[in-house]
Amino acid sequence: MTIFARRARASAGRMHPELSLVSYTLLGHLEEMDGCRATDLAAHYALDKSTVSRQVTALERAGLIERRQAPEDHRVQVLHLSAAGRGILRQVTQRRRAAFRERLADWPEEDLERFAGYLERYNGAGTTPSAENG
Repeated sequence: MTIFARRARASAGRMHPELSLVSYTLLGHLEEMDGCRATDLAAHYALDKSTVSRQVTALERAGLIERRQAPEDHRVQVLHLSAAGRGILRQVTQRRRAAFRERLADWPEEDLERFAGYLERYNGAGTTPSAENG
């Protein structure tokens, strides 16, 4: 798992120079949730608010996310992907998928099915943030 995590971190930088693995993950979550508050990101990933704040600031400066007032409470700022953020996330996702396809191209179907089953089992284990990060 350590090697897997190291490769993921290293490949994030190769996929797009502006995106760390954490940035990519946060952008993916914002896309999936159609926006959320920074405090929601911190809670979901069990990160310090200051860590998320730094990431959000960098993503905002890069023009990849934008803040909008929540319709139900104008005091609350909700983070959303910008058009540029959606485009970069789409590019990085396509490159990652191509890299996975290339890496797994020679695997027999039986191994792919077994591997997919193990990944589903691993990703489904535990529902707490600490279990997700473990």
